[in-house]
Amino acid sequence: MSDFKSLGIPEKILNSLTKIGFETPTPIQEKAIPVALEGKDILGTAQTGTGKTAAFVVPLLASLLKDKEAQGLILLPTRELAQQVLDALQKISENLEMRSILLIGGASISNQLQKLRKTQRVFVGTPGRINDFLKRKKLNLEKVKFLVLDETDRMLDMGFGIQLDEIKKYLTEERQTLMFSATLPKQIVKLSQKYLKSPVRIAIGDVVSVATNIKQEILAVQKDKKYDELLNQLNTREGSILVFTKTKRDADKLSEKLLALGHFVDALHGDLKQRQRDRTIRDFRNKKTLVLVATDIAARGLDIPHIRHVINYDLPQCPEDYIHRVGRTARAGADGCAVTFISSNKDKQMWKRIYKMMNPGCSTEESLIEERFENEGPSLKSKKNKKAESQSTTSKDKKSYKGKKQEKKRSFGRNYESASSKKYGNKKSFGKEKEASSSEEGSTFSRKKSFAKDKSFSDKKRFGKAKEGNSFEEGNTFAKKKSFSRDKSFSDKKRFGKAKESNSFEEGNTFAKKKSFSKDKSFSDKKRFGKAKEGNSFEEGNTFAKKKSFAKDRKFSVKKGFEKNVSKLSGFKRRKAMKKG
Repeated sequence: MSDFKSLGIPEKILNSLTKIGFETPTPIQEKAIPVALEGKDILGTAQTGTGKTAAFVVPLLASLLKDKEAQGLILLPTRELAQQVLDALQKISENLEMRSILLIGGASISNQLQKLRKTQRVFVGTPGRINDFLKRKKLNLEKVKFLVLDETDRMLDMGFGIQLDEIKKYLTEERQTLMFSATLPKQIVKLSQKYLKSPVRIAIGDVVSVATNIKQEILAVQKDKKYDELLNQLNTREGSILVFTKTKRDADKLSEKLLALGHFVDALHGDLKQRQRDRTIRDFRNKKTLVLVATDIAARGLDIPHIRHVINYDLPQCPEDYIHRVGRTARAGADGCAVTFISSNKDKQMWKRIYKMMNPGCSTEESLIEERFENEGPSLKSKKNKKAESQSTTSKDKKSYKGKKQEKKRSFGRNYESASSKKYGNKKSFGKEKEASSSEEGSTFSRKKSFAKDKSFSDKKRFGKAKEGNSFEEGNTFAKKKSFSRDKSFSDKKRFGKAKESNSFEEGNTFAKKKSFSKDKSFSDKKRFGKAKEGNSFEEGNTFAKKKSFAKDRKFSVKKGFEKNVSKLSGFKRRKAMKKG
């Protein structure tokens, strides 16, 4: 077909398509639009960047033109893709007087609630935010007659499967559903059985291959030289460049480094607020920034025609994401280039998986990368090659090795027999030595055992004597120490007893001396205190008794003197003095 008019599109929509420059339909549009206009469900797969958005937006608007009360719902995995689809929808429906609303996370809920109060014909959003409004009972989907699930494989990868099932509960069974996916894993086929009724299968191109207008380059780079190689690529390439990293932190770190060197660069990842993400994409779209460092959040839904190069600074987590990454370039038939850095054996293994996915059944997948690893040093060589190199020997060496091995076995046998006989002789000698308790010079083990036995018996004997007589043989230090400890303990107790009885101390027992001294001092203090209390006199050794006695005497003398002086005064003066006293 040569134009959109032959597809049976309503006149109003055709005028909008012509106005925005849509002249010739793409293969997916050419096959999907006529089937969807007939009211049939579709399960479609096509390479990214092939015009899927118009393939479901045009039938949706046509369906809503027929039924003035009907509504449409478009579900997408990311905010960026949702915003992009809404922009395309609003351009095509500009003259149709159909309101559409964007319901995504990260945006103001109050603004979205305010717009929901007005009648909306199309809801475009992510599953999380739409499910949130449904639970709050702020969104009614009873009139939704047209449902679109775009990038469904990505929605399942992001864990939206449960939320999709929740949304389905609020939808009527009388609806038309279009499901599009860049890839078609088993999960998509299973999900299509829940949502689609007798769907028409439409597949455009190979969903696991890269577009032919994308030039792929692979660079084997040492890990510590990746940044230098990136600078080299940025300096030698022209146009907008999209750089993919594995983590959000790497995206920020890399963009800060490039910015410090004067590059017009920005970072895009999931930790940014929605307004920051919108600003970043807008600046990149308007060419205010020429380099965008992003995570896989930009692998899908980022439709910017002027992206000339994609650099995989880090390889993706799964092979399918590679196709989506490189699909950001060469949009709408333009040419593009994809460069991939491989800096470790892990990267090499992942690239083999990617290559095998894009070239199923190809037995020479390694030829694409092996030649690039020849001069990159030992760190990029596979373990298999390292093992082969380390064990590579000539046939002569192998024969020599076998001969040496056999000779070694024979030598070992002879030595074993000699060792066995020697061992038997030792055992015999040991038996004799055991009976006679003497050590022959030919058996060291027997001599040691005999000596240990004699020494043990001698020690026991000496220890016994030491225990009985409290005397020590010079040959047994343990018995000497134990006996000495016992005598000392007994001596201490005896001395302590004497010290307690006579309050005198033996010089050999400091503990008894201290204890006795403490007891005598306490007794002396008590005695002196008692005397001070009775006679109001103080011994010099007891300050407390002195203070207490002094206070008592002072109080007594003041009281006594006061009473004596008062008795001499007249009645009135005496009462006054008594009051003052």
